[in-house]
Amino acid sequence: MDSLFARSSFSGIVQISTGGQVLLTKTNGWANREQQSPIDANTVFELASVSKQFTAMVIMQLQEAGKLQYDDPVSLYLDLPDYPGITIKHLLQHRSGLPDYQAIMDQHWDKSKVAGNADILDYLNRFHPPALFAPGEKYTYSNTGYVLLASIAEKASGKDFIELVQKNIFTPLNMRRTGIRTRAEKAQLKNVATGYTWSAQKNAFLPADSFPSSNYTIWLGARKGPGRISSTINDLSKWDLALYKGRVTRQLVTLERAFSPATNNNGSLSRYGFGWDILEDRFGQKMVAHNGDNPGFKTKIVRFLLSQTTLLVLCNNASEDFDYLAHRLEYLLAGN
Repeated sequence: MDSLFARSSFSGIVQISTGGQVLLTKTNGWANREQQSPIDANTVFELASVSKQFTAMVIMQLQEAGKLQYDDPVSLYLDLPDYPGITIKHLLQHRSGLPDYQAIMDQHWDKSKVAGNADILDYLNRFHPPALFAPGEKYTYSNTGYVLLASIAEKASGKDFIELVQKNIFTPLNMRRTGIRTRAEKAQLKNVATGYTWSAQKNAFLPADSFPSSNYTIWLGARKGPGRISSTINDLSKWDLALYKGRVTRQLVTLERAFSPATNNNGSLSRYGFGWDILEDRFGQKMVAHNGDNPGFKTKIVRFLLSQTTLLVLCNNASEDFDYLAHRLEYLLAGN
């Protein structure tokens, strides 16, 4: 690990565990470069799309409670007349064919305001960008789908999505440093990682918020479902152990569905389950994983199901070395 860090610009934290026992936690760089505040296991990072597994879990819990079914049409919960035939399962598995909401919002939204899920749904109906393909035809990663899942969860439960995640997952698992937070709420937290992006012009890492390309995180700052969860390596370790111990679902079959690939309309298999990429390591053993990527942040969770070995990587400088570091560790852990 030291040799990997020595040749890397990576700033962040890595943790490896087996059967719930932490084998290694290693940090590099700073939580805040200007203040030279260190990173530790309780430093809060943006999870980006690693958040999707929590959105999927809320849906799975609601299914177990009889509040919804995976084959329910989206139209049962949300008004989307231009996109018929889409089910909750299509959304979970990125097989809906829905267009990207961010492109439409970027083009038409008043960026002096902060958009949430209702605004995104309204703009999809107002400007009705064409569907990419028929529902179930194939896999195409969709943030739009996970926005709709959060809104469906609210309709089915009668509760705010943030309240659902907190009450059903974060609080029971004692994930005290984890939440879906506004910028103002994050500003009040201590020990929070600042995200950095490399500036070729300045030949330095600068706060990601200083780049105009990061502005969407502000004017889309009220969206729920595809991202926005911030957490720590310690809290993610609790989540990981709870998955292995079956503490977040009532039935084993629920997690089995989450970790099973989808079947497309033509009978081919997709590589995505419910909030997880479904993969194999170099020895053919099953693993489930997810990446996250936000301005200044990169994240990854890899779970080797047979050995119950888990790799967690949280990065706060979007380092170009992130992928090499994560893939190298994944390679070394395979087959253990």
